[in-house]
Amino acid sequence: MSLSNVLSVEQLKERITSGEQIVLLDVRFHPKVPAYGKEAYAKGHLPGAHFIDFKASLTDPAREHGGRSPLPTPERLAELFGLLGIDRDSAVVAYEDGNGPAAARLWWVLRYLGVERVQVLDGGFSAWESAGEPVSQEPAVVTAPREFVPAPKADWLVSVDEVRAASANRGEGGTRLVDSRDAAQYAGRDVSFDPVGGHIPGAANFFWKDVLSEDGAWKSTEQLRERFTALPKDAEIIVYCGSGISATPNVLALKEAGYTNVKLYAGSWSDWISYEGNSVAVGDEEKA
Repeated sequence: MSLSNVLSVEQLKERITSGEQIVLLDVRFHPKVPAYGKEAYAKGHLPGAHFIDFKASLTDPAREHGGRSPLPTPERLAELFGLLGIDRDSAVVAYEDGNGPAAARLWWVLRYLGVERVQVLDGGFSAWESAGEPVSQEPAVVTAPREFVPAPKADWLVSVDEVRAASANRGEGGTRLVDSRDAAQYAGRDVSFDPVGGHIPGAANFFWKDVLSEDGAWKSTEQLRERFTALPKDAEIIVYCGSGISATPNVLALKEAGYTNVKLYAGSWSDWISYEGNSVAVGDEEKA
């Protein structure tokens, strides 16, 4: 069964060739090299693709609470997308270099705001270029900006208070917490990103990169179902990571696996530890 939120190079090519109007968004990003995405776009991108500055456009400056990469307001995001010719009826395909969390974060943001036809390009720019498809160095021009009226989905996002309640219940209330970071961060052995190591008590560890195959491509629907088999299908699933970015591939994957009640804790671990009263767990994996 093919994925509904991820499409292949061949599928994208067929849709473009058919004349379908698709807004392509290039969201290549490197956390340690601020200019990387813009420079990569200038060297070559999918023809007609618009560049999205990931850090400047999809996150707000950090403050006391909200985590390292706070989610911008719906109004700010709507202005950005409207200027790119996007509204809630648009068909959008996001890509980065390969299959990383930046494109998934953009997918999540657009879906959260009410855009239903959003997909991620499997393999990103690298897959497109490797397939011998055309690459352009011409910046995309928006000929017709649109009015984007956001319709935020309240059931896609949770507050720190809701996470506290889920942590206190430890799954007994039907809610499961999913930590998307690697095992070392989850256990508290790696504190290179945040001043406090560990995880939210009651959270189970599902490293986000495990939704990808060994070759870096997205796993199939069946493989994703197997990946999350320990999580009850009827449960509310709250997903987090360090700052709300690498959690989004897990959100997408859970949706593909058939989970319908999946929510993002956008502030994630970096927000959780900004509150002195929040408990911290360290050590081995907790059961889902």
